[in-house]
Amino acid sequence: MKVAVLLSGGLDSTTALYWAHTHHEVVCALSFDYGSNHAAQELACARYQAEKLGIPYHEIDLRAVSAHLQSALLSGADAIPTADYAEDNLKQTVVPFRNGIFLAIAAGIAESNGAEGIVIAAHGGDHALYPDCREDFMQAMASAISRGTYAELQILRPFINNSKDEITAIGAALGVDFAHTYSCYCGREKHCGLCATCRERKDSFANSGVSDPTMYES
Repeated sequence: MKVAVLLSGGLDSTTALYWAHTHHEVVCALSFDYGSNHAAQELACARYQAEKLGIPYHEIDLRAVSAHLQSALLSGADAIPTADYAEDNLKQTVVPFRNGIFLAIAAGIAESNGAEGIVIAAHGGDHALYPDCREDFMQAMASAISRGTYAELQILRPFINNSKDEITAIGAALGVDFAHTYSCYCGREKHCGLCATCRERKDSFANSGVSDPTMYES
């Protein structure tokens, strides 16, 4: 199947890119600059990974849209909570309807590039916190995109039932260069090591038995 891949430059989406490259024909990788604290670091990794695999890379500027959204991810590093990955503090980092916005735009670009499907790295660990990562949302969005495109585009979500630990193991088996992935919500050159996404990243490597190449400040 010809597919377009949503590629943030993080661990999950990069593994999804390698999975798609192995199992399908990837016509393009799509990244979105929505003005997050970590955009520069993350997008540089996305571009690197797409170029490494020889996949056409498209970066979509959504900063004008994000100016109207409320999230700690858009408010500077000082707004990022450093407690554990729990709803009370991490809800601040939710960007409202982010995956819905990305998928709607990706559908138009994917169909224009001859794709039959869109790959997204939503996974089991995201469900509790992010409404637009849950399977019921994905099913509804998949139905809308299929009905709204001549290509009847599918949404492929290979990791929807996987944990972060399992995705890390899958990525290692696929040969993902994890040193060129970025997770930290603070957006500095090195991962801070303290924010919830850094903690989750550390745990995923430790729990999966995969060597962690990440440089952490703490």
